[in-house]
Amino acid sequence: MENVVISLLDQFERGQITRRQLVQSLTLGMVAASGSAPLLAAAARSSPFKAVAVNHISYQVPDYARIRDFYADLLGMQVSGDNGRQCALSFGPTFLIPRMPRKPLPDNQPRVDHICYTIENWDRTAVEAELKRRGLDPKPDRETSFHVKDPAGFDVQIASRDMDAAHLNP
Repeated sequence: MENVVISLLDQFERGQITRRQLVQSLTLGMVAASGSAPLLAAAARSSPFKAVAVNHISYQVPDYARIRDFYADLLGMQVSGDNGRQCALSFGPTFLIPRMPRKPLPDNQPRVDHICYTIENWDRTAVEAELKRRGLDPKPDRETSFHVKDPAGFDVQIASRDMDAAHLNP
């Protein structure tokens, strides 16, 4: 343990980690060494939401029909809601949404533009209030979901179990 502390202090003094990172690392080390790891696990369980599934993955592609046919043929995904620009490809409780982008893709490269997570015990008012309390600026997508940005700026959608491929209206 002493070697870990010395290494962390050395990294801090050389500017390789911030004071906050130093304190966080030392705190985690002390918790782990004290046998209080169950307290950290309990804290994780007290999160306001419980993700139970990846609801869908939004996939911007230059040619959604080629992607639709590929996944339906190779993996047996069920096609629904095809409107000529996008569709839903269902597999279990999850679906993939290949879609044509609103703006041209840089170098015609596909990209995942957001991932939607299903949470249990959906209460739209409570979910919105918690997201706002955390300063996440929730953007309603429909009655069953909100979009927020994660710390890296990636679009994350949080939804109820009621959001499924049949109700997506792609």
